[in-house]
Amino acid sequence: MTYEQTTEYLFNCAPLFQQVGSSAYKEGLDNTSLLDEHFGHPHRNYRTIHVAGTNGKGSTSHTLAAILQAAGYKVGLYTSPHLIDFRERIRVNGIPASKQFVVDFVEKERSFFEPLHPSFFELTTAMAFLYFAQEKVDVAIIEVGLGGRLDCTNIIAPDACVITNISPDHTQFLGSTLAQIAGEKAGIIKKGTPVIIGETTPETRIVFTQKAAAECAPITFAEERAQLIDVQPHNSGIRYVTSSYGTIDAELGGCYQIKNTNTILTVLDTLKEKGYSIGTEAVHKGFANVTATTGLMGRWQKIGSNPTVVCDAGHNIGGISYIVEQLSQQKCDTLRIVFGMVNDKDISSVLAMMPKEATYYFTQASVKRALPSQELAALAAEYGLGGNCYPTVAEALEAARKEAAPGDFIFVGGSCFIVADLLAGTM
Repeated sequence: MTYEQTTEYLFNCAPLFQQVGSSAYKEGLDNTSLLDEHFGHPHRNYRTIHVAGTNGKGSTSHTLAAILQAAGYKVGLYTSPHLIDFRERIRVNGIPASKQFVVDFVEKERSFFEPLHPSFFELTTAMAFLYFAQEKVDVAIIEVGLGGRLDCTNIIAPDACVITNISPDHTQFLGSTLAQIAGEKAGIIKKGTPVIIGETTPETRIVFTQKAAAECAPITFAEERAQLIDVQPHNSGIRYVTSSYGTIDAELGGCYQIKNTNTILTVLDTLKEKGYSIGTEAVHKGFANVTATTGLMGRWQKIGSNPTVVCDAGHNIGGISYIVEQLSQQKCDTLRIVFGMVNDKDISSVLAMMPKEATYYFTQASVKRALPSQELAALAAEYGLGGNCYPTVAEALEAARKEAAPGDFIFVGGSCFIVADLLAGTM
């Protein structure tokens, strides 16, 4: 098979959660354990760092990878979802897994895994762990797919566990309260393994404290560490004055990155205690070059000027709340928003937060879970949000650009799949 035929086979034989939603989700670690045993437990051949959380785990994972690469480590990075190419999920020093590896894996191993009927994520995780072993990485940063306790990444024995934050998302699997969701994500806490918590609420903090105590795991709450002395916008990113690393000019913009950065710097303290060699220069270089070093896309990413066009993959209540805050800080003549969502999110809560003064261009992503733009527009009207509907992201953006003056600001988002369609059409 060609690479294109192989990925099409993967998407069809083990449907993506991002395409079909809950029908792709498989609870439990039985298949994961069988796959792991078949491949000889490849994740035991390198060090790992495990990253969970509702929002921020992608930015945190990529930034940690960039810093460790700058420090001289060969770094594996496993994240999801992909935006354009499947191989974005599996990278070594920022370079996606080779197409030939993906083809060879499927052709060689399908006789074993087909009878198991694994989920797409189960199969992809096994593929990533094997690839990192074959590439002889020093350390792999492993982002949790969904939840934590029953996520198929939860077979690793990491040097550190990171939980960025908790907010409502995937409630049909993780629970309807913050405490229930925190309980699922706290499932990555391992016996004796340090855990760093980025943000808490009274409801979630007790869950993490109790789980860490039960596992005799040292726990650090990043929000109690005064890592950041001052924060100011700088170019399209952020300038941080820090307590340990001097002034850091970070590439990633977006006000939500401030809490991610505090978490990342706290994680670095733990990693250095575990024997990692991470100097100040590597920290500065990593923060300054995340996208080029790791291939990160879709985090308050500027893709156009005059008018300014920015996209962001935030897609749940927590992520959208930060985006709305960021939009409120934009100085522009007219705010224009190209917007779409998928049908299994808390759409009403998101729409209630969105700025009413903006002009909207309602659209839908090219996935089965996409909420039709006409339905979205009808719901949005109930919250005082007005605009027209467009069948594709490209057409919606084209309309926004035609109507915009140079001093306007165009935001594209609402779903990571909206951003995926956007970037696929511009790259």
